[in-house]
Amino acid sequence: MKPALKAEIGRLTPTEKLQLVGALWTDLAANPEQIPIPAWHARLLDEDQAVYGVNPHEGSPWSEVKARIIRPT
Repeated sequence: MKPALKAEIGRLTPTEKLQLVGALWTDLAANPEQIPIPAWHARLLDEDQAVYGVNPHEGSPWSEVKARIIRPT
């Protein structure tokens, strides 16, 4: 990051910094194909897909996982 940009960000209030984060996130989300995927992410996805291919019925559907997470204890 350029020092001048870093200094300018440092002058923002916390609220302005949060607004900047939101604006940056929105901009990035609008063009996800432009965000490079690290090689190690791709390897993990390939490994997970291979495991799933061996036993596609293992695990739980998202609806069940979510229910377990939000279930009161």
